[in-house]
Amino acid sequence: MPSSPARPRRALLLGACALSLTLLTACGSGGSGSGSTQAATGEQATDGKPVSLTFWGWAKGTKDVVAAFNASHPNVQITFEEIPSGNAGGYAKIANAVKAGNAPDVFNVEYPQLPDFVSQGAVQDISKLVTPDLKAKYLPQAVELTTLGGKNWALPLDAAPQSFYYRKDLFEKAGITAAPKTWDEFRTAAQKLKQADPNTRIATFFPDDPSTFEALAWQAGATWFGTKGDSWQIALTSPQTTKVADYWQQMIGEDLVRSMPSFSQQWTASLQKGETAGYLGASWGGGVLKSSVPDGAGKWAVAPIPTWDGSPASGMLGGTTFAVSKDSKKAKAAVEFATWATTTPEGIKARIASGTSSAYPAAPELVPVAKAAFDTAFYGGQDIYAIYQDAAKSIKPNWSWGPAMGATNTSLKDAFGKLSGGTTLGQAVDGAQKATVAELKNRGLKVAE
Repeated sequence: MPSSPARPRRALLLGACALSLTLLTACGSGGSGSGSTQAATGEQATDGKPVSLTFWGWAKGTKDVVAAFNASHPNVQITFEEIPSGNAGGYAKIANAVKAGNAPDVFNVEYPQLPDFVSQGAVQDISKLVTPDLKAKYLPQAVELTTLGGKNWALPLDAAPQSFYYRKDLFEKAGITAAPKTWDEFRTAAQKLKQADPNTRIATFFPDDPSTFEALAWQAGATWFGTKGDSWQIALTSPQTTKVADYWQQMIGEDLVRSMPSFSQQWTASLQKGETAGYLGASWGGGVLKSSVPDGAGKWAVAPIPTWDGSPASGMLGGTTFAVSKDSKKAKAAVEFATWATTTPEGIKARIASGTSSAYPAAPELVPVAKAAFDTAFYGGQDIYAIYQDAAKSIKPNWSWGPAMGATNTSLKDAFGKLSGGTTLGQAVDGAQKATVAELKNRGLKVAE
């Protein structure tokens, strides 16, 4: 069984949810209590037909998971709708559906956004359906990331330690003999790649997706959210975050990285042409890269993400959960599906064997299953799960997500989109700090100035 990564101090967020009366009310609002009661009764149709669930998500391999579940569970059948990824419009679609009263029974939500959905009363408290034995199957920190105010609000699918994917042939051509271990070495490698071919860049800064920047701040030791008494403490402008912002501002300013939308056709084309030689991603990125540039088989390798001092360190970039919408009366069946998808060899194998997913399971016992199911020929047979496992062990502790990440991310995304017009990353972080504080106050939450 693989070792668990360092355990983030999720109690900060739990305490905030419990101590803030407004957020505590939100955590229990939206009919979540009644939804759980309804879910526990009358879920089996009296006409003998199976329980039918609607499910929205975007994670790679999900279609295969649903097909495998439906084939083996005649009493519970899933109707799956693939929606855009959260930051590409999926979260807006889910939020609008919740408001309109036609949300799916279960949907995917990433760890950073779960507190926001909870505080808005959009998901059910599923505590009565999450037994101690079930929780014991998951990494402790994954359980913490899905537990707010002492209640369980989702089941974790994966952990998402950071990794660096790079083109071995382009690095060798530029005289780079090994993947960079530090951010200083990363900058030097970027310069060498550009010198060897003026059209080649080492990686991409995604202006439309703040999650990569947030993971880099996490890796640097930043703690954006905490509590003091019954008040939130917001520290987006910490020295650690400033260091990250200054570094990437210099990389962008010196034209050492590309700036283009995440996972766009433009980005994919740059990978295919060899104009982008690396990708700063997470464990799930192995499958994304493999499916994005299949012609690159044998040219790519995976390495630990560079760190500031050369010692192993990682944040988490995304990571997905299964949550039950507030109005669903089928929570029991929804949790049955989510449990199967996240804790059984059959569920993980169905996802990984699709070839599009390289998720690192939140259930440690299933890591060998994922490793065996993922064909690593694209990476020259490299044991990429060994890289993920070591990265998971080095995840920095003390990181918590805030209750209004929608506002935080919107501010960052808007500012990142203006980098070409003179806005700096430092200004973007300052603006996000102010926007986050304003949103929390607007929701009636206390903020320690």
